[in-house]
Amino acid sequence: MKETQPDIRSTAGALVASGKGILAADESFPTIEKRFAKINVPSTEENRRAYREVLITTPGIGEYISGVILFDETVRQKTKAGVPFPDFLVSRGVIPGIKVDKGTQDEPDSPGEKTTQGLEGLAERLVEYRDLGARFTKWRAVYSIGQNLPSDKIVQANANGLADYAVISQKAGLVPIVEPEVLMDGDHTIQKCEEVTTRVLTQVFSKLQENGVDLSGMLLKPNMVISGKDCPTKATSQEIAEATIRTIKKTVPTSVPGIVFLSGGQTPEQATLYLSQMNKIGGVPWQLSFSFGRALQEPVLKTWNGSSENLEAAQKAFNKRARLNSLARYGKYSPEMENE
Repeated sequence: MKETQPDIRSTAGALVASGKGILAADESFPTIEKRFAKINVPSTEENRRAYREVLITTPGIGEYISGVILFDETVRQKTKAGVPFPDFLVSRGVIPGIKVDKGTQDEPDSPGEKTTQGLEGLAERLVEYRDLGARFTKWRAVYSIGQNLPSDKIVQANANGLADYAVISQKAGLVPIVEPEVLMDGDHTIQKCEEVTTRVLTQVFSKLQENGVDLSGMLLKPNMVISGKDCPTKATSQEIAEATIRTIKKTVPTSVPGIVFLSGGQTPEQATLYLSQMNKIGGVPWQLSFSFGRALQEPVLKTWNGSSENLEAAQKAFNKRARLNSLARYGKYSPEMENE
């Protein structure tokens, strides 16, 4: 039986429950291959399964993690004991989700810009994902900052794609996580990032509303407003927190239950600090949470290093990062806690 809208709303609320956030474990094959290459581990199906099992079976995962975004391969995999990953998560009070876009492709008419694929056949795929246990979905669009970029055409095209995806997702009884990511690549200032992120989010919410998306049954996964990777002037954590809050106040309707920030190219410590600073400032109608991939996983991957002997130490590393991000949700994280 399909969920009714109020159930979508309660799932969205549960995903941004106090002190909890989302683990993004939905890396595509090329991405996880790159990450495994750094620790000299071949990206075989069994290695990918074993690594995801390290994360998913971490004792006490449900204390700090509300949901896990899985990849098409991962949602079908099982623990060593033969329990499907989605079922295992549910048994630990964690909501399983699924990345449903099929990645980005270059736009031939707009050099340096990309649109996201995957709308074709999406409704049918969602029926299967629901049967496999998924209760929420994620779709990512990317925007590059450069001379005259992003173009109006791409801002519009990606907003349309995100809105179409959100409609299809809600019709299937699944909570859509809408992810418009303004990339950190480049030497742009934090002011430029704020201007572009405002433009992008304004257009995204205009399309979501135009298409009749139930805003109280979705979550937003945006970038933080931050200077470009190669910008000579780096913004402080306070400036990043203030600029991000300013931007979401201007663009995000209050009916959206929560904002689950992505970590982009930040280090785990930076992502946690910036989230904590935002929650310290507070005074917003949304839950300000996290949906981190690398910022939760980097220390885990290094500790695991492809060996089952490192399981306990790797799970401890994951638990520590999850706990620190939980503290950041209350504005209570400080960098000194990294050494505890």
